[in-house]
Amino acid sequence: MRLQMQRIFAGFALCVLTGLACAADVPMLSGRVVDNAELLSSATRERISAALKAHEDKTTNQIAVLTIATLGEDNIEQYAVRVFETWKLGKKDKDNGLLLVIVPKERKIRIEVGRGLEGTVPDVIASRTIRNVIAPQFKAGQFDKGVEEGVAAIVKQLEGNASDNPDAKDQSKDTASGFKDPELPLGERILIGAFIFGIIGLFTIIGVMTPGMGWFLYFFLIPFWALFPIVVVGLQGAMTILGVYLLGFPAAKLLLPRTQWYKNKTRTTLADRRQRGRSGFGGVNHSRDSWSSSSGSWGSGGGGSSGGGFSGGGDSGGGGSSGDY
Repeated sequence: MRLQMQRIFAGFALCVLTGLACAADVPMLSGRVVDNAELLSSATRERISAALKAHEDKTTNQIAVLTIATLGEDNIEQYAVRVFETWKLGKKDKDNGLLLVIVPKERKIRIEVGRGLEGTVPDVIASRTIRNVIAPQFKAGQFDKGVEEGVAAIVKQLEGNASDNPDAKDQSKDTASGFKDPELPLGERILIGAFIFGIIGLFTIIGVMTPGMGWFLYFFLIPFWALFPIVVVGLQGAMTILGVYLLGFPAAKLLLPRTQWYKNKTRTTLADRRQRGRSGFGGVNHSRDSWSSSSGSWGSGGGGSSGGGFSGGGDSGGGGSSGDY
């Protein structure tokens, strides 16, 4: 029994030590810019540090930048929270800290936002700053410029100068329309788009090719074409798709009967009816092969922070955004 307990304890200790070995260390907070990955030039570090100090003097917000070569087995969200809490960014009574983490080996970027700043820098703004400001410069190999412009965009957002933000045009359009452009990753947008357009596209085809009931489907599907595509392509793209539908459906509906294929299909259906016979009830013809019958319909139902200059104790609420480049 004693030997068994020793083995259990040894296994547990090994798991703990392995986990610690795989997790990335939190470096000491040596300044407002901790460039452990040696990504930035000394001149850029000095400019960013000076800008962040000026912002803190003006607003009391505490912003730090960390570059680390690799995360090991950590994911960037968990690591950013661990760094944020270890460094105690932000004033304790305000929770007004913000952390920009860059991991060049994994090509990951994270903006971790303190609880007190989540209203000013919501997830959508953090995501756009990464996607539209930082990532394009990183892809071009301009790391100094990407970090400096990203920090500048964050500072302008915090100081209420959103009109100077490179993405301000998109933000103002979202506010005016009441709709936001989709923030989903490309893969998810493709999957959701295939599902949405597959379903309403199928019913659109049925409407175009089905006599009588087709015009009912035309009007019935208008709200679906107006709203569902917003999730995939945004408001402007959805309005374009709706316009194509509103004009394209009637045009296809009117032109289809003139095609030779449609005429041949109609002749075949009529001939088949004559062979099989038909029954009348109440002036309505029912046929097993009728396009509009229920059985033959095309559709079916179915570490410490010494030396860093931050003496606060702010808390991260988990807000912010991550991105790749």
